[in-house]
Amino acid sequence: MSSVKQAPKSPIIASPLLAGVAFSIIWLAAGALLLSLLLHFSSMKESDLSSYTLLVHGMSALAGGFTAGKRSERRGWYNGGLLGLVYGILVMIVSFLAANAAPSWNSALILGAALLAGAFGGMIGVNLRRS
Repeated sequence: MSSVKQAPKSPIIASPLLAGVAFSIIWLAAGALLLSLLLHFSSMKESDLSSYTLLVHGMSALAGGFTAGKRSERRGWYNGGLLGLVYGILVMIVSFLAANAAPSWNSALILGAALLAGAFGGMIGVNLRRS
């Protein structure tokens, strides 16, 4: 038996920001699917979607910030907040291109929520113990 330890595998996406964006997009897709299923199979109305959409964006940014913070291992609020900012800008760009939705107070609210949730997720991700 060799006493030499092998180095841990490097992740597929090396950049904490890109990994966080990828995870937040995955969580966004899952949340959008869940909301569409709730809209179809329950008595939920489309007018109720705005608050749930904000919740899905917040949870997506939180998950992405958590991933970015955990992978960066330092300055979690900075990496998570940057992730939230990038995520919010991406959502605004996609909403402008897909639905021709001009920036409004709702998009500013989503951007602010993503920034705060991403920063909070980054703080949690940095302070979580490595196993």
